Amino acid sequence: MALARSPDPDSLWRAAEKAQPAFLETLETLVNLDSGSTNPTGLAQVEAVLERRLRALGGEVVALPAAGSAAGRILQASFRGRGHSRILLMMHYDTVFGLGEAMRRPFRIEGNRLLGPGVVDPKGGLAIILHALELLHSLDYAEYGTLTVLFNPDEEKGSFGSREWIGKIAARQQVVLSYEPPDTEAVVLATNGINYLFLEVSGIAAHAGSAPEQGRNAVIELAHQLLQLRDLGDPALATTVHWTLVQGGERRNIIPAQAQAEGDMRYSHVAEIERVEKAASALVKNRLIPDTQTVFRLERGRPPLALNPATARLASLAQRLYAETGRRLETIQMRFGTDAGYAYQPGETAPAVLEGLGLPGGSLHTSREYGELDQIVPRLYLTARLILAVSAAETGTEE
Repeated sequence: MALARSPDPDSLWRAAEKAQPAFLETLETLVNLDSGSTNPTGLAQVEAVLERRLRALGGEVVALPAAGSAAGRILQASFRGRGHSRILLMMHYDTVFGLGEAMRRPFRIEGNRLLGPGVVDPKGGLAIILHALELLHSLDYAEYGTLTVLFNPDEEKGSFGSREWIGKIAARQQVVLSYEPPDTEAVVLATNGINYLFLEVSGIAAHAGSAPEQGRNAVIELAHQLLQLRDLGDPALATTVHWTLVQGGERRNIIPAQAQAEGDMRYSHVAEIERVEKAASALVKNRLIPDTQTVFRLERGRPPLALNPATARLASLAQRLYAETGRRLETIQMRFGTDAGYAYQPGETAPAVLEGLGLPGGSLHTSREYGELDQIVPRLYLTARLILAVSAAETGTEE
């Protein structure tokens, strides 16, 4: 049986241009729905919009339960094609913004800027996925094997409720495309991992006026420990450690018996986890105040998308395809941690994972967050073109 002819680049570009007005309507709908990570009502509203759109495109949609305290469900949609490629497109649908933010700052366009809460993180990425699929559907293209879409509700809280599903579903793919927004016309080769650090100091309480000598001040000991642990990072390896939360004491006239601190660790080399744990555990043994006890704990969070050959090859393909438009696509490394870290699994049979395919913009997680209007068409084109190229490689046809 003869293979169907793939759309040519010019046809794809024209289809992407034609899709822009509908893209903006979708983006407005999504932005104007609050979907903070702890807002079950808003998450359900966005989930309903996404599910309806995926079903309308012919997707087989299932809602998967997110573990733990996640306030929404995971949506998985499968599109069956005529070819052999297995491609996953993934993005979260929760934001960092609170209830009522969409009403206070609804979607709007000012010049080349798209504005509103979560306009690129994550709403722009969601819209890119939906309209790239719609674009291929409108051109009657189905030479892929399976296109899988995964939307999760808890990325802004670490994706602890969805990370197992992300890893499991990604493991079945050849290619994973993730839609976090870059801050320039680029795709992302690597992301940071995130760990959480905890210090707990126990001292002895005593009255600060009548018997301070009987106490052992946990707050002072905590300050000593923080000074010892302030240089756990390694700039040469892009490892950072910052102590960001401190709490201690219960009353002004009591020598505090308890004090705690929490920290943020970012890293790109997995070996750094063991180094930081060993270094911190050794340092906390050096006490300033006798009879106090300090416990250091590292909790693993999101792993990194490490620099790797498969991602580099996929990024190179993206650059080559993007050049067809006369534009230049950069490759960057992202200091943020993203769900691409859960999808990335080292090994010869692991999928190639590429991050940063969302709508470029900036000032994420602030009231100034924006997306770039003139990037909509190139980004739709890039996703569609990547799907065509990966699918053609699997069928043995030329791209």
